[in-house]
Amino acid sequence: MRVMVIVKATAESEAGQMPRTELLAAMGAFNEELVKAGIMLAGEGLKPSSAGARVLFSGPDRRVADGPFTETKELVAGFWLWQVKSMDEAVAWVRRCPNPMESDSIIEIRPVFEAEDFGTEFTPELREQEDRLRAEIEAAKPR
Repeated sequence: MRVMVIVKATAESEAGQMPRTELLAAMGAFNEELVKAGIMLAGEGLKPSSAGARVLFSGPDRRVADGPFTETKELVAGFWLWQVKSMDEAVAWVRRCPNPMESDSIIEIRPVFEAEDFGTEFTPELREQEDRLRAEIEAAKPR
């Protein structure tokens, strides 16, 4: 199963405070373990919400709101995409993770939808389109 591992933002990350060398090294070592174990598919840190924007949808209307966004506990500071056998395995890996922030922090784990989760609504044509798009994305990756 694939899971999105979400590092929640803190006041420090939203202020743009960069991690110390020691934390960067610890996270690098953890990421190396994930890669060697075949768990990590992707992972990135995100800039503060002041560098971002939100697009709000209301029927056919779209409204853009520029950051920063005030509710820090709802913001994401970084993420991983992992391939694991179970949620228990994902939790075990997160428990080994260095604290990604200088202060207390939260890491959330969420399963990623797979094609079979959508049932019959995900028609053979839609599955074919999904497979084609994934193949195009893979082919476009720099080597």
